[in-house]
Formats: sequence, structure tokens, C-alpha cells
Amino acid sequence: MLVEKIQLYENREDVILTTYVQDDSPEIHNGKKRPAVLICPGGAYLFCSDREAEPVALRFAAMGYHVFVLRYSVYFEKGESFELVHKGVEKRERTIFPSPIRDIGAAMLLLRENADNWLIDTDKIALCGFSAGAHNVATYSVYWNHEILTDYFKVNPEALRPATTIAGYMLSDYLYMRDIEKNESDEALFRASAMSLLGTETPDDEALYKVSPARLVNEHTPPMFLWSTSEDSLVPVGHTTRMATALADKGIPFEVHIFEEGPHGLSLSTQATANNHDLINADAAQWIDLAERWLLKRFAMEIK
Repeated sequence: MLVEKIQLYENREDVILTTYVQDDSPEIHNGKKRPAVLICPGGAYLFCSDREAEPVALRFAAMGYHVFVLRYSVYFEKGESFELVHKGVEKRERTIFPSPIRDIGAAMLLLRENADNWLIDTDKIALCGFSAGAHNVATYSVYWNHEILTDYFKVNPEALRPATTIAGYMLSDYLYMRDIEKNESDEALFRASAMSLLGTETPDDEALYKVSPARLVNEHTPPMFLWSTSEDSLVPVGHTTRMATALADKGIPFEVHIFEEGPHGLSLSTQATANNHDLINADAAQWIDLAERWLLKRFAMEIK
């Protein structure tokens, strides 16, 4: 397996694509191209969680896919304290929308550029994200063929097209998120996240609408696999159900799983990604197996 960290931009060390490219073998696929999964970890647009990065990548790699983890534009630089969330944060231009989805676009173009070397089937690239990372991949999924990306990169929309999207405990509607009742800590986190993504702690309705993918689903949005838990108090399950309804209204294929128990941030929901016992839940851990079956409907590899 080729594991390599690639700096997407020459002048920035914070946006990194880590590759988990399967070795070719005459015993298995013998030169045939494989599908790929591009993962965006969560972290409220303040950081990228390690818990939703390499362990998830290795699980998808075990399914036979090439996998890539994208550490996209977030507020904190390496070594900065997350405690700053509770003290207020200042505007940083590098993180403001559409920068995070453009990071996905840059990664997609790099995958296509290296498709022959890495043996990637570019018609079968899935996006996968968690929490804010799920918001990022869902937002990219409704904008991938818009000028905000195509004109920026000066490419044909097909160069940026994702085949499918997997979103775990996603934030899909910033207008809904703003208006729901929150405790003091969650409100501080929401404001800090809004500062990172939109440049202000109190964005207006127009700004929030532009980053609410559940309100922007269109006929070009790719099929989606959605999952969350009904106990999630940080990003309520309504974000997942709103996205599911929006997909249904537009006739976009989707699958949705709502597990009864489990807090926000479960990742794989096993000891592989847990830093406390609350993040281990056998029922919610089924999501990855369900996602594997869902992907096989679209990404089955050619086997003689």
C-alpha cells in the first residue's frame, strides 16, 4: 500500500491529502482500476479529527477500495488550542466558504491526474464525511458542477463529479441549526464554527442558505448514504431527515439509517475509533457494513 502525505497547495501546509493506495497484484485485480473513497473528517470546521481519518480509511481499504483522507481548510493550525472556542475566535480568510469545497475539488482533480499511476476508476469515486466533514462533502455534492468550482478550476464539470456520497451525523441545514435551542457550550461551538466557515459568528439568512445542502439538492446531486443516531444532541437527527426528504423530493437515490442510541461523533463506533466507552455502540457500528453493501451496488469491481 502506498501511504503518502501530499500538500495540495505549495504555500500551505495545512491542507493535506493522505493516500492509502492499494498495491496492484496479479493474484487479485492484475492492473484493473479500483473505485476510491475520499474521506473528510469532522471537527466543526475548527480542526480535522484523527478519529474519523485513518481508522475509517483502513476500514474502506479492507473492502478493496483506494482511500484518501483530506485534511481540508479549518480554523486551527497544528498546535493551537481547541479551548479558544470558548474565548471567541477571529476571522481567518483561508477557511471561509467556498474554500473547504474547493479543497475537495483540488483533491478530486489530483485523483484524476494520477488515475493511471494509482489505478483509480474515476467514474467510481465516493465522498465520505462525518459531522462538519459530512457537511463539506454534502455541500460539494450540490455544488460540484457550479461555476463556484468549475470556473475556479477552469475544468469541465465531469472532472469534479462525485459518484456517491456517504454522510455520517451530518449538518445539512445551517438555518435550522441556528434556530434550534442549544446549551451554552453548543452555542459557543456553533458560533465558532460559523466564524470559521462564514467569517462571522452571526451570519445572515442568505449566507446560511448558501451552505445548507438540504435546501440545495438538485437533479445533479449524487446518490447518498446517510446515517446518524436519534440521541445525537450536538447535531440533531433532523439534519439527516431533512437531507433524506430533500433527496426524495428530487428523486435522488438514497439510503438512510437512524440508530436509536449513541452520541455525536461515533466514527466507526468501535474501540478502533473510541476515546471513551460512550463512543462504542454495537448497533451504530453496523453503519459501515451497511455502507459497504450499498457501495457494492454501484462500485462492484470486475472479477473474472
